[in-house]
Amino acid sequence: MHYKLYDIYQSGHPVTTDSRNVAPQSLFFALKGDRFDGNAYAAGALEAGASYAVVDDPKIAVDDRYILVPDTLKALQSIARLHRRNLDIPVLAITGSNGKTTTKELVSRVLGKRFKVSTTRGNLNNHIGVPLTLLSIEPGTEFAVVEMGANHQGEIASYCRIAEPDYGLITNIGKAHLEGFGGEPGIRQGKGELFDWLRRTEGIAFYPTDSQPLKEMVTIRPQLTAHGFSASALKKLPAQNNMLSLEYAGYPLHTHLAGDFNIHNIAAALAIGEYFEVDTADSISAIESYVPDNLRSQRIVTKHNILFMDAYNANPSSMSASLDYFSRIDEPGYKKMLILGDMRELGRYTEQEHRAVLHQIGRNGFTDVYLVGEQFQSVNDGLYKSFATVETLAEYLREHPVNKRVILIKGSRSIRLDEIEPFL
Repeated sequence: MHYKLYDIYQSGHPVTTDSRNVAPQSLFFALKGDRFDGNAYAAGALEAGASYAVVDDPKIAVDDRYILVPDTLKALQSIARLHRRNLDIPVLAITGSNGKTTTKELVSRVLGKRFKVSTTRGNLNNHIGVPLTLLSIEPGTEFAVVEMGANHQGEIASYCRIAEPDYGLITNIGKAHLEGFGGEPGIRQGKGELFDWLRRTEGIAFYPTDSQPLKEMVTIRPQLTAHGFSASALKKLPAQNNMLSLEYAGYPLHTHLAGDFNIHNIAAALAIGEYFEVDTADSISAIESYVPDNLRSQRIVTKHNILFMDAYNANPSSMSASLDYFSRIDEPGYKKMLILGDMRELGRYTEQEHRAVLHQIGRNGFTDVYLVGEQFQSVNDGLYKSFATVETLAEYLREHPVNKRVILIKGSRSIRLDEIEPFL
């Protein structure tokens, strides 16, 4: 059945899983989620122009436009694996606790100076996004870069079985998804599944030697072929508008990225470019051309304030790094302000990690602080202004506008802190 589906896909029927965005003659997969059943939207997808609907509910399959399978998600993943094998191109997988998407963007641009590259769009890095990324790879592509996110053990291994990467990069090991992974040992195990795959398949791993956890993860896998790189190869230059400026191999490198933590992401892109024989000047040009527009490391100048928008995601490691960076920046004529949202998926570590953020705020001397979310509210103890939701914060800002502030905005995506930009 999966070979039949793949033949249909190859004959010019693009895959979609969203009935609201159906391309003509597409192949619609009726996936299930916690709050929806795609089978209910199959008929609508066909009416919108899809040629076929892949379903796993027999009651839905009323004519030959419906293709009945035991499990639509497994069917999607199976044809993605078939497509990957037919592509016969190198695949580089990128995972890590922080910096995956930024690093993916930088690496893709660097490799794009020498190869025709296809990469993960946006943040499609999960059990649905990885197969969709593979199925979006077109003929003529010479290199694929696939981002892999995970919040528990076994996920990265499952994505490797679909994407079959030849190369892999783990950006770092930090305090992310502590609830699912069960602490740092669990994070090492889960992210290390990429190294395990590369060891078994004689692939090649890239890793930052500046990271003690990753050095140890390489050491305990003596049969793994690993290439280390270090951020020490980059020298900091005076910042331009608080964006990173660096020197590498005698070349100046002026980025559109805020935060010293991005130095490690840049180092990874340069190291991978060097391994694949991309000219150094071309690699630097590629990195300089990247302007983030995805709520990550963005500097936004509004009519009244300057925003450092990093509101796509947050965990204890990335929050700490952002606060540390923000404590050192200087925007003449502007007073510093924090707008921070809850960090999710921390499980039993939730209270202690939110308290740790409050302690860091105090150590760094921040006083103009707005906190958003139930977790921060529960530990705030009246230290700073606190709001249950972004809507209540927006209402407060409407009545109490702020001006001449340079503002760090950071929180988990579900807090939706980006929605307050119009009020700043």
